[in-house]
Order: sequence, then structure tokens, then C-alpha cells
Amino acid sequence: MGNQTIFFLSGLSGLPSLQLPLFLFFLLIYLLTFIWNLLIIFIIVTDPHLHVPMYFFLGNLASLDLCFSSVTVPRMLFDLYTKKRTMTTAACITQVFFFMFLAVSEVFLLSVMSFDRYTAVCQPLHYVQIMRWKVCVQLVSSVWCVGLMNSLVHTFYASKLTYCQSDIIDSYFCDLPQLLQISCSDIYINMLLMLLLSGFLGVLSLILTFLPYVFILKIVLKMQIKGKTSKVFSTCTSHLAVVFIFYCSGMLNYFWPSATHHFPGAKVVSIFYTVIVPLLNPLIYSLRNQDFRTALEGVLKRK
Repeated sequence: MGNQTIFFLSGLSGLPSLQLPLFLFFLLIYLLTFIWNLLIIFIIVTDPHLHVPMYFFLGNLASLDLCFSSVTVPRMLFDLYTKKRTMTTAACITQVFFFMFLAVSEVFLLSVMSFDRYTAVCQPLHYVQIMRWKVCVQLVSSVWCVGLMNSLVHTFYASKLTYCQSDIIDSYFCDLPQLLQISCSDIYINMLLMLLLSGFLGVLSLILTFLPYVFILKIVLKMQIKGKTSKVFSTCTSHLAVVFIFYCSGMLNYFWPSATHHFPGAKVVSIFYTVIVPLLNPLIYSLRNQDFRTALEGVLKRK
């Protein structure tokens, strides 16, 4: 690593009167996110009726959301409470590594989940043959591997940079674009990698996520059963809404014209994909599902 700089995080707000309300608000959101995702994992593992591919993917999504929110929110809560807002280079690079690893893994897992729904709706007779357990495990393993390799490349080159002393990161967590803004080194390679590698993976996962829903909606439009049509439409639109929020907020942060131009609304935008989406995913993908609600009711009755 180039040097051991102490970074100063600007945080969510510099107003002292807002520190406690923000701390309590985001603590509540984090606890809800943590409890909901942990509950999803517990129910899927313990209920034999949910040992099917769709819930296998959902369990992985809950695991990713649990880890993803834990990378940024606890540190943000710590800074709001203590008002220290300082991080070493090593801690900052580590946070960037896990953040990028989990973010890329999640977008590709959403692609796998959309393919699973496409197979269930458009190829129901061949679903069992296509979505075999071996295939499901291979898909999830590939998702984690892609996220890991992408994160390793970016953090390796970020660790080679020299950072200016006593620089302020205008955010509440360390992220790659903000690190490049405060670097004293030549960031051409880093920018090229971010635009090409992250851009390619982002566009690829976006296509793989939305394309299956296009075919699903075409099939749904041909259905004669109105109740079933409205149910599938409702499910698809809610899934796409969460995916849309995740992608749009992430792209605004990573591809705002360059690392040398600060996006004024970056903090607000980043809250959507670091805090809001991990909270919404359990509500959208689990509580709207009848089988999962039945399993949840069974657990509550037993307790």
C-alpha cells in the first residue's frame, strides 16, 4: 500500500443537532434489515417445503443483503455516535473490497433469480430439469466468484495509489469513486478499469436481469386468467422497482462524469443502494410470497 493516510469522512451531516436523530433512524433501519434477512435465512433453512431453487436463491440474497448493509451501516452508526469519522487507508481499502464484492455479487444474483422466474413461468414443464440443484449451486458459485474477482482487481490497483495527507472523503463510507477523487497519483488505470470492467459487468447484469422479465410479461399478457395475470404483474413490477432503484443509484455514483467531478447528491443516492434496498428486498421477495408467509406463520405459531 502506498502510504498510511488517515481519512476523514464528512458523514451524513455536519449539524450537531441531527446526529442523534440520524443515529436512531438508521439504527432502526439496520435492525429491521438485520432481523428480517436473518429470519428469512432461518425459515428457508429449517422449513423443508422451502428447499427448492427459488428459495435457495432467496436465501443467498438475504445473506448478501445482511453482509452488504453490515459493511457500511455499523460504521456509519459508529461515526454518528462518536463523531470521530476517521479511517486508516487499510480500513478504507478493506471496506471498498467487501462493498464492491457484495454489490457485484448481488446484481448478478438478481440476474440468476430473474432467470429462475423466467424458467418457472415460461418453461414450467422443463423447470425441474433446467434448475437442478447442481445447476443452482454452480450459478450461485459463479455469482460469488465474479464479485470476488472484480473486487480484487479494483482494490489491488486502489492500494497502489498514494493518497494526500489529511484528505476528506465526502461520504459516510469509503467507496472507489471517492478514493480516486482524493488520490495524488495518476488514476488513469483505475478510471479505465472502473469504466470498462464495472461498466461491462453492470450492463451485462442489467440485460440478464431485465430480459427474462420481458419474456415473462409477454407470456403473462397471453394469459386468460385475470387473477393470475394481475398477480404475476404485481410480482414482476415490484421486483423490477427494487432492481431499478439499485441500478440507477449505483450507476449515478460510479459513472458520474469522472472521479474528479463530485456528484452533489452522492450521499443521498448512496443511501438508496446501501441502506434502503437491503431493507426492501426481504419485503418484496419474501413477504409478498404466499409459501413464505405460510412458513413464517408456522414458525410464529410454534414459538
